[in-house]
Amino acid sequence: MKRCKSSSRKMTTAALAAVVVVVTGSVFAQNVDDVLKAGQQRINLAQESQERINNVVESTRSLEDQYRSINKEIDGLRVYNRLMTAQTNGQKATLEDIALSMDQVDVINRQIFPLMERMIDGIEQSIALDIPFLLDERTKRVVTLQEIMERSDVSVAEKFRKVMEAYQIENDYGGSSEWYLQEIELDGTVREYKMLRIGRIGLYFQSDDTSVTGWWNSETSQYEEVNNENRNEIRKGLRIARQLVAPELVLIPLQVSDSVGGA
Repeated sequence: MKRCKSSSRKMTTAALAAVVVVVTGSVFAQNVDDVLKAGQQRINLAQESQERINNVVESTRSLEDQYRSINKEIDGLRVYNRLMTAQTNGQKATLEDIALSMDQVDVINRQIFPLMERMIDGIEQSIALDIPFLLDERTKRVVTLQEIMERSDVSVAEKFRKVMEAYQIENDYGGSSEWYLQEIELDGTVREYKMLRIGRIGLYFQSDDTSVTGWWNSETSQYEEVNNENRNEIRKGLRIARQLVAPELVLIPLQVSDSVGGA
């Protein structure tokens, strides 16, 4: 009987111990879960805090980048404004020069038109007093200049250029030679001849068969035949002018004024 009681007590004690262990284990497990949950919450809070910090940093960097970009843009605008100011000042100076030039245009026009008229008259007189070479071409050039002077759609600069161009052409005649075809009335007969111009000092003609050879006599203002001894030399001059042979010395008659002959 004593053994039974002792065993019963031991079992009771063991049961109580098991209950205590179970309760203690349950409490421990609950505490661990709470600790883990608290730790996870702290981690979550830390992550959220870090994200907020990252966002602040990114915002700060973005603002800093914008600030730098705006500063660069401001620097560029300052340079641009400085250049535009210099350009505007230059344009103002140009406008002032233009205004001054425009004030002088009327004065220049009043002076240059009479000058061009005198130059055209000079060309016309020169043609009339010169040996009669290329008369149609030269006379037509003078008429064209006179017509241009009356046109309002041609600028003053273009008119002056045309006059100077005509002067240059007339000037070049004095240092050149050429040949061309022209009809001449000789002894009542009109015939086409080969013409040879030597500068402004000699104008000669010859038929295709070289049977007729002559020159322009400035004293009589007529075309006249010359001696047959000059036929070959004038023929040679024509061949040189036509670039059929190499240039060489040509012996042809020249008209000398009385003053030169007397000397």
